[in-house]
Amino acid sequence: MNTNNGSDDSVVLKVENIVKIFESAAGRVAALRGVNLSIRKGEFVSIVGPSGSGKSTLLNMIGALDRPTSGRVIINGVDVFSLSDGELATMRNHLIGFIFQSYNLINRTTVLKNVELPAILSGMDGSKMQQRAIKLLDVLGISNKADFKPTSLSGGQQQRVAIARALMNDPAIILADEPTGNLDTKTGNEVFDLLKMLSNKFRRTIVMVTHNPELAEATDRAIYIRDGTVEKEVAYH
Repeated sequence: MNTNNGSDDSVVLKVENIVKIFESAAGRVAALRGVNLSIRKGEFVSIVGPSGSGKSTLLNMIGALDRPTSGRVIINGVDVFSLSDGELATMRNHLIGFIFQSYNLINRTTVLKNVELPAILSGMDGSKMQQRAIKLLDVLGISNKADFKPTSLSGGQQQRVAIARALMNDPAIILADEPTGNLDTKTGNEVFDLLKMLSNKFRRTIVMVTHNPELAEATDRAIYIRDGTVEKEVAYH
């Protein structure tokens, strides 16, 4: 098992004893039961587990999209759940980039405007914002689609737009929830290779939820989740 020591200053993300309990008419459901993990700068980590294991709930905790019942998430030394809701939203926009299975693009506007959106929210200068967005689209091989609407693009192209958007504010961590789930095998592998490139060439820290064991084994480390706990960790590279 490959575990990281929290004293290592290259650790960008720590999850400390996270518990998440959902209340419903049927009773209390413990989605996460005391999860601990550390992730280093530039590491590409996959989170793997069956449906209902808690992996997407864990990703939501890491991304500060939901607050835990107890426990801490620390990003770049900041205990994120000690922040107010406003501070949390600002932190999330600056430090975390999100990639979703269903792309979550705004279809009524252009590819370029979709990529620029996080920078608009953070108040980036307009000319700098456009220049960066075009550069990211170029790196991802779709700068020729900048003025198109997302609905005119293939699934693989839409996911490239989503990756560019996730990178727009130069985040410390990229969170990808089943990023190849809606794609055919060939296109999914191409998207995965792009994520690998971002990790290897640009030292991006990536946490990816996946059902695909072959993709998990191609990441640096896989964290296997079952019944809301870490079952095992396996270092592959």
